[in-house]
Amino acid sequence: MSTQTIDATLFASTHPDIAKRTSVSGLIYSVVMLVIGILLFASIFEMNDKSSTVSMVLMVVGTGLVLFGVFRLFWRSKEIVYLPTGSVTKERSLYFDLKHLNELKEELEHKMLNGDSNIKSESNGNVRMDIMLSQDNKFVAVQLFQFVPYTYTPVTAVCYFTGEDAKAIAAFLVKCKTA
Repeated sequence: MSTQTIDATLFASTHPDIAKRTSVSGLIYSVVMLVIGILLFASIFEMNDKSSTVSMVLMVVGTGLVLFGVFRLFWRSKEIVYLPTGSVTKERSLYFDLKHLNELKEELEHKMLNGDSNIKSESNGNVRMDIMLSQDNKFVAVQLFQFVPYTYTPVTAVCYFTGEDAKAIAAFLVKCKTA
């Protein structure tokens, strides 16, 4: 099977019902980590013996919390949301054997991918399925890739599903991972 030239990939494409927003809980968690880290680090200066083991531990833990808090603040405080329901989406990838590529492609194009399918995912494989799934299972975006030496190339365009079609895809995803 030959692959197509497809410019947009799932994790780089946009959909009008999908938006990136700041996670309030993630933001609060990051700020709390930063504040605790700064307080631990600042407590070193109030100690009489600055070369003690306790002060060194406080310095290491405080520095670690500050660095991890900054990391979370800038790179982990965003979440992708399905706007009509306000449900947070998760991105992941599943892998399949190459023998399932044509079947997956056909079922995906004809919206027949559901819990009745006998295809099982594997820990690695020549076919990768990138998935964006809302937590309420009312939105799913799927794209298939085939491994061509050194890289995965897109085989299908990004397919978007909502409503009952999305629930059927979610059922397929649950069933194919239970192998």
